[in-house]
Amino acid sequence: MNELWIWLGAVALYVAFRLWYDGWRGPLRPEEIASYMERLEPGALSDPEELEIIRRFLEEDDGREFIMLNLVRLNTEPGSHPETGERMSPAELLQGYLGTFIPKLVRRAGHPLLQARKVGGYVDSWNVEPDPGWSFMGYVRYRSRRDLAALAASPEFLASHPFKAAAMANTFNFPTQPMITFYAGPRVWVALLLALAAALTHLVLLQLG
Repeated sequence: MNELWIWLGAVALYVAFRLWYDGWRGPLRPEEIASYMERLEPGALSDPEELEIIRRFLEEDDGREFIMLNLVRLNTEPGSHPETGERMSPAELLQGYLGTFIPKLVRRAGHPLLQARKVGGYVDSWNVEPDPGWSFMGYVRYRSRRDLAALAASPEFLASHPFKAAAMANTFNFPTQPMITFYAGPRVWVALLLALAAALTHLVLLQLG
């Protein structure tokens, strides 16, 4: 009987994980969008064209997860710490931003999927601007557009954004939704870890019994 409770507990934990990881709140409501946009307008993301793109993205919310593609070119020279003025490398300044952003992202079931450094120029490009010399690219998973808006409008993000601006010479970001994937995401490996833990606990109890 104890063995049954082990497996039921594992299933309950996985269901709780999926409720948190997937989210079930549906698309953004108009009043939510208005509230988030009001908080964004006086902040770091105050460019009118960019704000309009964000508004349209929120208004077209389908309630699903998405993945943000980020292309980054770091500055080649040290920059000034936004608060102290101390000269720091671009990588150090970027950590001042990521150290705030990543924990808040993870608490909302978002996380980095992939980061890769650039090792060559464009090998196939049509009618695009010349390669500015990107440093690296990254994919970041967001649980929903609601989470993106909440993160971007949070006081902590707005306070850390100057670190990002000081570290980067260029950045280019746009949201995507997966079409084909060949990686085992948290939905798979959390299930495998819970199953492994339940199986090992089951075996221990059998040995003790």
